[in-house]
Amino acid sequence: MTQSNRREREQERHRGAVTLRRQSITNSTADQRLLDSRARADWKTKDAWRALRILSEFVEGFDTLADLPPAVSVFGSARSKPDSPECQLAEALGAALARAGYAVITGGGPGVMEAVNRGASEAGGHSVGLGIELPFEQGINEWVDLAIDFRYFFARKTMFVKYAQAFVVLPGGFGTMDELFEALTLVQTGKVTRFPVVLMGADYWQGLLDWLRDTMAAEGKIGPVDLELICVTDDVAAAVRHIVEAEAALSVEQETVREEAVARVAADQQAAATESAAANGQAAAQGSAGLNRQAAERSAAADGSSVAADESAATDDPAGR
Repeated sequence: MTQSNRREREQERHRGAVTLRRQSITNSTADQRLLDSRARADWKTKDAWRALRILSEFVEGFDTLADLPPAVSVFGSARSKPDSPECQLAEALGAALARAGYAVITGGGPGVMEAVNRGASEAGGHSVGLGIELPFEQGINEWVDLAIDFRYFFARKTMFVKYAQAFVVLPGGFGTMDELFEALTLVQTGKVTRFPVVLMGADYWQGLLDWLRDTMAAEGKIGPVDLELICVTDDVAAAVRHIVEAEAALSVEQETVREEAVARVAADQQAAATESAAANGQAAAQGSAGLNRQAAERSAAADGSSVAADESAATDDPAGR
């Protein structure tokens, strides 16, 4: 990128579908204005319209990504240098995921995100970038084939989760941590279908993993099984294999659940049919018995009437003396 292009990028801000440059750039973001509790005067006049804008971001994201093939969301620092170990690892990961048939979804920025997008794009895969309006925004990197710019973090996060079969997290800062722990929380609480979370850059994550095990789990704030949600590896092939195997296992599990559900429905229908047939048979038997009883009663009544008539006739007939 030339110096002039870099300066132009630094003077450019994306706000959803809107691009701002130079003096049109404001000092606040849409998220900041939405969540500013001090701007109470705006709540009644502006928040209702913001709701429509938020809805439009979901509609745009769902419509744009609906035809995406199976994908993996990859997170990492925007500040990592191109020659850093994590960027080299990220580029190799992007290529390996593309060869395995996965699209990659990143935040679309520089650093680790750009390396992943580059690896996927050069390997002939789908390279997706979900940008966000930030005060220090650097724009969508050149290796993204499909880009969406968001105003609101929560709309963007939904797209990262909804269209991913796995999360891979490389070294990063607060934003990366936010995305990592949101993914773990959603999986732990069953808010999303279980999917693998892979940490790459073992040395970087070791302190966090030690704290999760020795403090958080040891004090009972999470269960031992929660630590099993995370796979740690620096081997690109192992990371991709873990994702593929997890997806295959989940597919088998879901198919088993579907088959069991179908079997339960069939068994319930058979039981209902048997019960109905038994009830119908019992009703028929009771009806037949009732008819027989009524016929017998009518016959007895007829016989009684005949006897009475004969006796009456005998009494009235003079020849019967």
